Amino acid sequence: MRKVCRALIAMVFIGVVTSPAIGVDEDHYRHAQLMIDKSITYLRAQQDEATGGFVVSPQGPQLPGITALVVNGMIMSSEIDADDPAITHATAFILSFRQPDGGIYDSILANYNTSMCLSALAKLQTPEAAGAIGGAQSFLKGLQWSEDALEHAESGVVENTHPFFGGAGYGRHSRPDMSNLNLMLQALHDSGLSADDEAFQRAQTFLERCQMLGETNDMSYAEGSQQGGFIYATSPEGDQLGVGETKAGTMLETLSDGTTASRLRAYGSMTYAGFKSYIYANLDRDDPRVQAAYDWIRSNYTLEENPGVGTDGLYYYFVTFARALDAWGPDSIELLDSEQPIFRDWANDLIDKLATLQLEDGSFKSVDDRWMESNTVLITAYALLALQHAIH
Repeated sequence: MRKVCRALIAMVFIGVVTSPAIGVDEDHYRHAQLMIDKSITYLRAQQDEATGGFVVSPQGPQLPGITALVVNGMIMSSEIDADDPAITHATAFILSFRQPDGGIYDSILANYNTSMCLSALAKLQTPEAAGAIGGAQSFLKGLQWSEDALEHAESGVVENTHPFFGGAGYGRHSRPDMSNLNLMLQALHDSGLSADDEAFQRAQTFLERCQMLGETNDMSYAEGSQQGGFIYATSPEGDQLGVGETKAGTMLETLSDGTTASRLRAYGSMTYAGFKSYIYANLDRDDPRVQAAYDWIRSNYTLEENPGVGTDGLYYYFVTFARALDAWGPDSIELLDSEQPIFRDWANDLIDKLATLQLEDGSFKSVDDRWMESNTVLITAYALLALQHAIH
């Protein structure tokens, strides 16, 4: 728990902090712990007794990544370890999907599932989990579009000038996007891969091309843009290279030369994903790419929506928000574009927001059905992870 220095507590009015904040306070910490305990109780009751998995489909295919999300959130609690019966049963379910290629998936979403499984296994520190880590890392790195991606790319080797370079998609031959790359880099980071590894170095090229920052993005769709936030992908389809794709539509933007033009709009979850990925790649905090992303966050700070796309992917946004700001470090954020200095305790804000969404049984209320967020187990696992990072 972050220490609370009473002498530095800022004057607060209407929920707005007007001097630098000091992180999650005692009351929020205790409340978050109660919420965590309730969500774990709910999730334990949802575990399939026969297989140990969560959201097990009788018809298949299975999504072991959802089970991994639950394990990841539960194992972050100090009272739960790898010997907990629910964890051992779930781990066996996850490991049952190990493939000869090193991936951990059934027949779909190889990147998503392997990434989420690797993040969970890395926290368990058991011989069985450790035995799967190297293969999963190699599998994920093999999905990245790069100079030596011949066996994975229909178009053969891609040079660093190709819009796909450094990215990763759902599996082999698939167009890369920020969400898949985000989860892949999260897993590689969680499993101890060095930021100096070529996977992180290559990823920076794709990250730059998804950041709406004309200063460093060489794609035409970002020319002159000063947004600093991230879009979804460099290309909507494999046959539309370099066009760019966002889930947030377009906006009329004042460009760096003072003119105005229509540009793809950056949005919340992908901006936090890109910002976090830069941190994991060990970029300097004053790097212009990092600062531009952070300034977008400071200008668009909210927990009322996934900024730019409303309630779409709201719980995915919460967990990405929490992981990114936990990785960044400072407990408070000074907002931009305000008449007076305003600082937000992001962890306290997140706890307050999630408290309005948790139901009596410990689950979380679905607010949108896009990207599977009508699934209560999935969004409760997302919320649990977000809470764990808030009090980390």
